[in-house]
Amino acid sequence: MKIIITGATGFVGSNLSKYLEDKGNIVGKLSLRNPEFTLNKNADVIIHLAGKAHDTANTSADDEYFKVNRDLTIKLFDEFLNSEIKDFIFFSSVKATADTIEGILHENHPSDPKTPYGKSKFEAENYLFSKQLRENKRLFIIRPCMIHGPGNKGNLNLLYQMIRKGLPWPLAAFENKRSFLSIDNLSFLVSEIIEKKSLPSGVYNFADDQAISTNQLVNLISAGLGKKTKMWTLPKSIILALSKGGDVLKLPLNTERLSKLTDNYVVSNEKIKKALNIESLPLTTEEGIIKTLKSFKK
Repeated sequence: MKIIITGATGFVGSNLSKYLEDKGNIVGKLSLRNPEFTLNKNADVIIHLAGKAHDTANTSADDEYFKVNRDLTIKLFDEFLNSEIKDFIFFSSVKATADTIEGILHENHPSDPKTPYGKSKFEAENYLFSKQLRENKRLFIIRPCMIHGPGNKGNLNLLYQMIRKGLPWPLAAFENKRSFLSIDNLSFLVSEIIEKKSLPSGVYNFADDQAISTNQLVNLISAGLGKKTKMWTLPKSIILALSKGGDVLKLPLNTERLSKLTDNYVVSNEKIKKALNIESLPLTTEEGIIKTLKSFKK
């Protein structure tokens, strides 16, 4: 199968490209940096990964998100509509639906994004769904939660480095549950979507099967490093005050990053598993995280 991937040089794109190539597909890489990009219409699938990632330091201008995440998506999708390419897979985000969630996030949750990142993804989704598809075409909106894997430089890496240096975990007072998504499980699901031609168009959440707490994550990292877990149960009021100060002073701990580390955010993956008729994903949450952590040692 001939597959075009945008954002193929990024963390997700490079891993997904290799996975699909190993399965015997021909993967073409399309850069959208040139506004006059040309879409190779001799393909079967477009996987649109390119986008402006959420900036937890909040230093990016709002219009940058809309130019990249909404406007480029619209342009690429219009090209798709005027081609014989069968499938368009757009990687949106759970943040296109909600920045905070009570209970478990399902695909039918009312969307009310609060950040420019979430709003730009949601506006792109709305445009895609506003267009009529020809009978032989499919559109998939993928909403992944926090993605990790070997080569990832995100919050897991920061947490790992902190514990490796012997620093205590100061947020043990916060008990939470969060969903993660290993790059292996993401790649598996994308491949299954492409292969299953009877799968209908729609919105699908991507997440690992189990949610875990940040405290559990700290324990996993400590065990992997052969270190004793150091937990500090500081008063929440002090931590919240420090994070608000971080917003003003542009410090590493701000309210945005505190939310990512301590809030509940559980995402259901039941819809995609039911649609694909699978009981569980290849890696458990713990197996996926351990694989990511082992890569940091290298």
